[in-house]
Amino acid sequence: MAAYLLKRVIQILLTLFVFLSIVFFLVNAQPGDISNVYALNPDLPPETREKLRELFGVNQPLWKQYLVYLRNVVTGNFGISFSLYPRTVADVIAERLPRTLVLFMTATVLSFYLGFVLGKIIAWRRGGWTEYATTLGGVTLYTVFTPWFALMMIWLFAFKAGWFPIGKFLDPVVWQDAPTDANTVFNRMLLTVIVLSGIVFAVFIVTTKRRVSGAGYIRLGSVAISAAVLVGVWLASGTGYLAWDIAKHMVLPIATLTLISFAGTMLLTRNSMLETMREDYVLAARAKGLPEKDVRDRHVARNALLPVVTSFVFSLAFAVDGGIIIESVFSWPGMGQTLVAAATTEDVPLAVGAFVFVGIFVLVAHLLADVLYVYLDPRIRY
Repeated sequence: MAAYLLKRVIQILLTLFVFLSIVFFLVNAQPGDISNVYALNPDLPPETREKLRELFGVNQPLWKQYLVYLRNVVTGNFGISFSLYPRTVADVIAERLPRTLVLFMTATVLSFYLGFVLGKIIAWRRGGWTEYATTLGGVTLYTVFTPWFALMMIWLFAFKAGWFPIGKFLDPVVWQDAPTDANTVFNRMLLTVIVLSGIVFAVFIVTTKRRVSGAGYIRLGSVAISAAVLVGVWLASGTGYLAWDIAKHMVLPIATLTLISFAGTMLLTRNSMLETMREDYVLAARAKGLPEKDVRDRHVARNALLPVVTSFVFSLAFAVDGGIIIESVFSWPGMGQTLVAAATTEDVPLAVGAFVFVGIFVLVAHLLADVLYVYLDPRIRY
């Protein structure tokens, strides 16, 4: 296994080098540079524009820019953002990346869980009205025009019902006299949720492996206790109303992403389970007289997880770049909007830096999927 991991790491480094090179030359292939943003300003003389090009380094030959770019990537320095000068690219990504990760990873986990559960049900109960209704509804949402559906969610639940904010990251009126800034509150929210989620996940793993009696009630209790602790921590901090404001702004984007994404996992789970149900060991498990629930969950569903887990891991990786459409419709200041703004303003360092993070996450996701295969299927060895 160690030799395989070393080989895969070398492959990842080579692939990353090729990816970085392609990204750099593609981004620089578009005409113009950052100085074009100021070209239509009549108060900006030509010599000032040339000084800007020299300041940002875009007046140098492309090969020299490429070498500087590779050196910066290796040293972890992605340069200064042209459009958000003098902020560094790393600083901008560190601010925007957690917002996108929380939004899209939460929606991905929810859609995966919902799709996997529904996929198990419709595969086990084929031919009934449950299968037809669930499949029709899921496929309809999966193929719906995303901008229209997102706007309908805003119109129905934010504009008409008034249950949630219409969009953006926070309400400026609520934050007018806030004792701290939004990034600090959001990072604290993220840290609290990660810790409590880790505890719930550990409880789930322990109760599953040791087959504890009443495991369902124990898991439900751990979720309830974690939620109570989460609420208590934020009420005691005195900034709970600020965290609640951010949480309210997250509900509609997460709900929209979950509804349009769960059908893919559901159909993949259904097809994978139907193939697994034909295996001999499933027939042997039934011949032993095991309960149908155990046959479904421990023998069929677990082995059907392989393609589903692969899809899940890759979905998490591609969530880094953010859903440009979703972030644009809901005015969510994450990586999706950052990429659009960087492309429209010719902000090459910021655009390249964002793409680099996407590439790294995707390559690591491939390695993680290979390792998970060994855990899920003991027949697989490297």
